[in-house]
Amino acid sequence: MIVKGRSKMVTALDLSDGKTVCDVTKQVLIGPDQGASNFVMRLFVLKEGGYSPHHSHPWEHEVFILTGEGIVKSQDDEIPVEEGDFVYVPPMEKHQFLNAGSTPFEFLCIVPAEGKR
Repeated sequence: MIVKGRSKMVTALDLSDGKTVCDVTKQVLIGPDQGASNFVMRLFVLKEGGYSPHHSHPWEHEVFILTGEGIVKSQDDEIPVEEGDFVYVPPMEKHQFLNAGSTPFEFLCIVPAEGKR
């Protein structure tokens, strides 16, 4: 069965803790609740000055930048990204996403089901 949804209808979870994560929301657009057993598609929005944690884990990420400007920080590098760019983050690679502009930085992030957190 094909499932259609609208991102505006999906609750945005505020991930901010004021220390390792700042001004970040996440919406799970496609995952187990929609019948997907292999992958999870998430929409992240980082407000101006927002950033995700600098972390690593055993699964990969496939990321597509929708709007705004950001930086993808690895252990050794900082890569500027913007609307239309895509990013592959391999397993166990330390990474962080930061908003580098004055408008929201939005991106889709697809991970295997084990990384749905």
